[in-house]
Amino acid sequence: MCRNIKNLFNFDPPATDAEILASSLQFVRKISGYQKPSKANEEVFQLAIEKVGLAARKLIDSLVSNSPPKNREDERERKPVGEMLNDSVSLNESYS
Repeated sequence: MCRNIKNLFNFDPPATDAEILASSLQFVRKISGYQKPSKANEEVFQLAIEKVGLAARKLIDSLVSNSPPKNREDERERKPVGEMLNDSVSLNESYS
């Protein structure tokens, strides 16, 4: 699994659209093998990101848990330093 894709389920506050989009971008990059698609593949690459994002949002919104939601700040404090550095990657990262 791509190390930049984070668990987004069962958090308070819930996962944002930006977080889901960032994870979708990482997933599409991983399975396509492209960090940046060619001009010929830009449209299908973007479409894949959007579709994966919609599927991820539907999944996250549909899952149920018997555990109380995790607090983002508490989880961030538990992470090793190396993982926290991965979180600092800009959500506005672009493939173009």
